[in-house]
Amino acid sequence: MAADTAAFERLGVCPGDAELTVVQFSTAFCGPCRATKARLAQLQTTRPDLAVVQVDAESHLDEVRALDVRRTPTLFYLDRSGAVVGRSSGAPRPDELTALVDAHVGVAR
Repeated sequence: MAADTAAFERLGVCPGDAELTVVQFSTAFCGPCRATKARLAQLQTTRPDLAVVQVDAESHLDEVRALDVRRTPTLFYLDRSGAVVGRSSGAPRPDELTALVDAHVGVAR
């Protein structure tokens, strides 16, 4: 887990700022990455305690190796303490992504 923490720190991820921080590793040519990014942006509009960090996998190869990212998109779900509470590889369906986020943050009413 120390390698995870160090890799996220090198990326400038500050999970203490939100109840849940989603870190998405993407590449420029990845269509599913763009769709996932758009869905996360949509979720942020109704979930104020959700932070999203986008990482270009090609520009951060050391972190890709340290975190064993093998495909894009890969998403890491970090709680306020910085612990990884979930991970998904490949494009999650919109309902799956919503469920993963809602398991950790509330919806603004």
